[in-house]
Amino acid sequence: MSDKTQEIAKQRFGERIHEVCTDFDELTLITASDAALELIRFLRDDPALQYLHLSDVTCADWPEREKRFGLVYHLYSFELSAYVRIKVWLAEGEEIPTLSGDWDTADWLEREVYDMFGITFSGHPDLRRILMWPEFEGHPLRRDFPLTYEMPHFSHNKDKPPEVIE
Repeated sequence: MSDKTQEIAKQRFGERIHEVCTDFDELTLITASDAALELIRFLRDDPALQYLHLSDVTCADWPEREKRFGLVYHLYSFELSAYVRIKVWLAEGEEIPTLSGDWDTADWLEREVYDMFGITFSGHPDLRRILMWPEFEGHPLRRDFPLTYEMPHFSHNKDKPPEVIE
């Protein structure tokens, strides 16, 4: 079924899809950030494809690249029983528009990517940390995050630790 998706997407977007590959029997379409949301919405709305389920938004960090962040959207079509990945390369500080208005699940998924990698989703209704506490400094899944750094989490009881009950 990924052949059908690839054919329809390439026909509609042409050169705006920079690369197509298949890994683990799943199609990956690599595109520019300015075309990503249009492509994702097209895959959802096209009656022949119907990628209605946004199952994940994740990221990978490649600090040696000019565009170091590989932002990945995973979509699923119940109609085709197939997954498709949309991959976008982003530079440090580059923003991408939110999908939270299109999928409710994008709200929390984008917050996780923001928290762990520092990717900003413009137009997001509540872009704040979701896994780390608000005062935490940095983004722990970036490859340049220091492994030996430990920020104290609980400071409210540092002078009076709780009593240990045996």
